[in-house]
Amino acid sequence: MMMTTFPQTLPVLADGLRSGQIDLLDYLAQLEAHFAQREPDVLAFLPENGRFPRLRQQARQLLTQFPDPAQRPPLFGVPIGVKDIFHTDGFVTRAGSELPPHLFRGEEAASVRRLKQAGALILGKTVTTEFAFFAPGPTRNPHNLAHTPGGSSSGSAAAVGAMLCPLALGTQTIGSINRPAAYCGVVGFKPSYGRIHTTGVIALAPSLDHVGFFTNDVAGAELAASLLVDQWQRTPAERRPVLGIPEGPYLANATPEGLAHFRQTCVRLEEAGFTIKQAAAMPDFDYLNDNVVALVQAELAQVHADWFSQYADLYQPKTTELIRLGQQVEDVLVERVRNGRIPFRNILAQLMDQHGIDLWLSPSAQGAAPCGLASTGSPVMNLPWTYAGLPTLTLLAGFNEAGLPLGLQLAGRWFEDEMLLAWAEPVESTISLSHQV
Repeated sequence: MMMTTFPQTLPVLADGLRSGQIDLLDYLAQLEAHFAQREPDVLAFLPENGRFPRLRQQARQLLTQFPDPAQRPPLFGVPIGVKDIFHTDGFVTRAGSELPPHLFRGEEAASVRRLKQAGALILGKTVTTEFAFFAPGPTRNPHNLAHTPGGSSSGSAAAVGAMLCPLALGTQTIGSINRPAAYCGVVGFKPSYGRIHTTGVIALAPSLDHVGFFTNDVAGAELAASLLVDQWQRTPAERRPVLGIPEGPYLANATPEGLAHFRQTCVRLEEAGFTIKQAAAMPDFDYLNDNVVALVQAELAQVHADWFSQYADLYQPKTTELIRLGQQVEDVLVERVRNGRIPFRNILAQLMDQHGIDLWLSPSAQGAAPCGLASTGSPVMNLPWTYAGLPTLTLLAGFNEAGLPLGLQLAGRWFEDEMLLAWAEPVESTISLSHQV
């Protein structure tokens, strides 16, 4: 695999491009060569004729607009991937679907606009599962092309994992950032519900839709969060966090390999001086899981009511099945599950208070990425934290014997996203020392 000469971590690359220590046009030339070698196998991006001539033209415009490095914006010239459910000026939004794209036209997503205002260049639209649910696209795992990259933010996770870009936008309604981040061996950050605007993004289930992103490390996530998350106030950590394990039926959903690796990671953290507490949690997890999935299906059916009535034959079979299931969900159940989000969040907060826990620890996925591309894997390990709207972060925690990544999921308190990322730094540095390929 060819690697680019220039750094791939977002803060270092952004600083080099902004200062001029890295020549923007030289960087794009090396990126183009790397893209030509990796992208035909990984298929993270939607095809685009003239991608790099467009980027060079936009780069020259940036250089003309900001000749003085001291005046350059924070992401000057940084190429980013954008999941193809975000409206982006100059790009058609297809949402992984065969439906007529004129149906999806809309104002540019607020998150895309913020990154462009920060100087980022749009490398391209990344592949999504159909309408960000379960019907997969062509993207493959950059660590093993026979395995899924996860979904629904398949292309964004794979793009960062293949070092095609250092930052990519995604969304999560159940597990569409944290799971593919784990499968592709990258950092995935989903902030508290509502802290990044969803305007300009095709909805899946509005009660649970979150905008988030992928980077290569926590420092990159902090930089991106400072530009995307409303009222971001960087908060330094004055101590190590107390970590909590939610023991009970929730953890039983991990595979034997995934759970064993998670336990080993916790031991490594304890040996490094972290305090880890066990707390019985979510005794009715199976019931919760069924209800949240029903809510997502019902809201999917509501969002697609008009489109599905006209173009049902153009939907992929998996999506059609889920929409029809959603049409059968009773309104009383939908309202009850929607109204249960805050009480559930409060239960988790009370458990944290009771046990003195700062962050929850859990596997980011059931295990390593499954073989095959017909399924993107289960989001079950992400579901409770997304339902509660809590900020979550996936870190690379190591590799299995087959060389596939395994992720560690951290969940913080409601609207304490800044503390989650600050506390994640010592966790990341500790587990990164013990990665075994």
